[in-house]
Amino acid sequence: MNPEFKQVSPMICEFEWDCAISDELLQQQLRFQTTLQKDFNSEIIELRMGFKTLALILSNISTSSEIENWLKTIHPEEYCKPLPEKIWQIPVCYSPETGRDLEALARHKNISQKELISMHSQPLYRIHFYGFLPGFMYLNGLKEELHAARKNVPDRVVPPGSVAIGGSQTGIYPSSSPGGWHLIGQTPISLFDPRQAIPVFAEAGERIEFTPITIQEFEYLKKHPQNPKFR
Repeated sequence: MNPEFKQVSPMICEFEWDCAISDELLQQQLRFQTTLQKDFNSEIIELRMGFKTLALILSNISTSSEIENWLKTIHPEEYCKPLPEKIWQIPVCYSPETGRDLEALARHKNISQKELISMHSQPLYRIHFYGFLPGFMYLNGLKEELHAARKNVPDRVVPPGSVAIGGSQTGIYPSSSPGGWHLIGQTPISLFDPRQAIPVFAEAGERIEFTPITIQEFEYLKKHPQNPKFR
C-alpha cells in the first residue's frame, strides 16, 4: 500500500492511502507516525491521523521536500507496526431512557430493539484515531446492517457517554455536545479526564467491546465510578 504524498500548504503535508479501511492500513499508518516522529522530531509540530490519511504540520518549510524524499526511499509494505492486543470493555445501557433513538432506529431497520443491541454489541471495534471532541474515538467495525444516515436535524445537546450510530460508524460522545448521530445507549465510563497526564485510557490500534448492562447497573456505576477494564 503506497500512500500518495500531498502538499496541502507550505507548512502542511499529507500522506493519503487509496484503499479500504483495514487493520493492515492502520498498522502502516502507526508505523509511519512512529518513524516520522523519530526521524523528524524537531521539525514536526503535530501529526493528525484520519482513516486514510496522515497529516503533518511542520515547523520548517524545507522539511516537506525532505519527507517526500524519505517516502521515495522506503518500502511501505515493510512499515507495519503490530497492533495492540488489548480489548477495552465498555459497559453500555441500551434503552430508550439512555438512548433516545434506539426504538426509532430499530423500527427503521425493521428489527427488534433486542436484535439491534445484539448486532451492535457483538463486534470488536478498532480505534483508529481521536478527533471531533477531546476523547472521541473513531472506530471501525460497525456491521453494515446497522449503517444509518446522520440525522437531518442534529440534536442540540447529546448527553456525555452517549453511544451512537452515524453513517458507517459508531462512537461514544465523551462530553455533552450537539450531535447528529442516532443515540442507542449510554455508558457510565468517563472517556476523557484532563486532570491526567494522558487524558484518554485507550490508544489507537486497541479495541473496544460494548457490554450491555441494565438500567440498574448503569445507575449504580454512575454513582460509583469505575475505571474501564480490559482483557
